[in-house]
Amino acid sequence: MSISYRALFIAAGLLATTVLPGTSSADAPMVKTQAPGFYRVMVGDFEVTAVSDGTTRLPVVELLRGEAAQTRQALRRSYLPDQVETSVNAYLVNTGSRLVLIDTGAAGLFGPTLGKLLANIRAAGYRAEQVDEIYITHMHPDHVGGLMAGSARAFPNATLRMDQRDTDFWLSEANMNAAPPASRGFFQGAMASVNPYVQAGKLRPFEGSTELLPGIRSMSAYGHTPGHTMYVVESKGDKLVLWGDLMHVAAVQFANPAVTIQFDTDSTLAAAARAQAYADAARNGYMVAGAHLAFPGIGRLQAEGPGYRFVPLNYSALP
Repeated sequence: MSISYRALFIAAGLLATTVLPGTSSADAPMVKTQAPGFYRVMVGDFEVTAVSDGTTRLPVVELLRGEAAQTRQALRRSYLPDQVETSVNAYLVNTGSRLVLIDTGAAGLFGPTLGKLLANIRAAGYRAEQVDEIYITHMHPDHVGGLMAGSARAFPNATLRMDQRDTDFWLSEANMNAAPPASRGFFQGAMASVNPYVQAGKLRPFEGSTELLPGIRSMSAYGHTPGHTMYVVESKGDKLVLWGDLMHVAAVQFANPAVTIQFDTDSTLAAAARAQAYADAARNGYMVAGAHLAFPGIGRLQAEGPGYRFVPLNYSALP
């Protein structure tokens, strides 16, 4: 007695949809976490590791200084809501003889979704004790908070370096007392994070654009804060410029670099610094990295119409 192919297919389908005793269907719980946040790229002979401190949602329509309708249109073109999940990135630069950390994330100063820097440094194969120097782009809490681990310095062997203009501004109690009440927390966070390094004799400010190590130099980009600084990493003809908070919202500020943000101390200077940095990066084709670009935040810039287009670095798993 023959059985038709149709009958066989029906029987097979019934078997496939029957849950047998001792088996289950989709009973594994959702994980809802990502892999450890680090990513490596070579800059000549230097190894640069992007390290994530986590993400936080920012109400960018409220924070950006521009026409709200235009900001929303730009966000929607990138499929983003009014509140954008924003990366907080730091960067480890291994020169072969020195290990340099650029910015430190927020630790506990910016909410519970941040503060992952130390865990991700360990996941990347490094220890906090190995960091020789720390370069701070500016002293906002999401860049200096990670200097501390509780009441102890998170990087006990590191020398801390930043522009003198920022230390003079943010470590001043007179400036804090004169600031609007809503802004005083920025000063308090800076003081709590940096003063333990001052007391340990580990703070060495610099003034303006300065060579800090062979292949690493500071580049002044004042405006976002009084001493806001970019860092230039160069080796064997390769170049990476670490922008800090030169810009915040890729979906808006690449197409329209004139848009500023409420966090700027001097929005006119900040916009001028951004325009200059964008033009130079697009003209010369080197890599750039931003503290608030989607992790790992590394790519290149191309001029496009009156603005620019950010081209993220192609993912690589090769040595």
